[in-house]
Amino acid sequence: MNYLNSRLKEAKAREYGNMHEAGPVITISREVGCNGLVLARLIAERLNKNLAKGSWNVLSKEIFYESAKELDLDPEMVRQTFKKTDRYVFEEILKAFRDKRYKSEERIIKTVKEVVRTLAIDGHCIIVGRASHIIASDIKNALHIRLTAPLGYRINTIMTNNKLNRNEAIAFIEKVEKERATFRKALKENNLHEDVFDITINRGSFTNEQAVDLIEFAVEKKGILHEFSPRIEFH
Repeated sequence: MNYLNSRLKEAKAREYGNMHEAGPVITISREVGCNGLVLARLIAERLNKNLAKGSWNVLSKEIFYESAKELDLDPEMVRQTFKKTDRYVFEEILKAFRDKRYKSEERIIKTVKEVVRTLAIDGHCIIVGRASHIIASDIKNALHIRLTAPLGYRINTIMTNNKLNRNEAIAFIEKVEKERATFRKALKENNLHEDVFDITINRGSFTNEQAVDLIEFAVEKKGILHEFSPRIEFH
């Protein structure tokens, strides 16, 4: 969180008149059960090891915490705003009158989007989920990744990670996928925008190390780091 606070302060103090100066950023969109966070951390570790400069960090839930801080709200309230399928229910309208810290859904959604956007522009981060590939779609120095896998692979991953049985894992996948669709809908982005992705990787076909190799290759070939990180010369 200290890292996040300092990066946001620096980014807000900086002006990006030209989006070619924004980034570099990597976004990861994933089906439930693809271990996106695990892979993101491995990518950051690889990039930090091989680059002459630049410290890459992985961001996901931290975005909700920073948004909550700016809104003076409980982070869970921010998260729940994007998980609800029924909006503006009577109970919440009554709560709004009682809670002096109440913020409209529109303002919460706008703040989260601004936090994602600011971090993506500032660069040197891997943002997992949060519709970041859509929010950062106009940034030149960006690599947008989509992770998929056969259902059986994803069920086994969820069973292992969450210690669930098969039926519970299936129910979990369905629930989280609905929540992610609701998140995109809240941002007024009802579809996945698959045309944005630079590379799609089947997690069932590649090990973690192989997937990181593919992404590192894509980073190099797309050239998103050329303006930011000089090559290391060996003598």
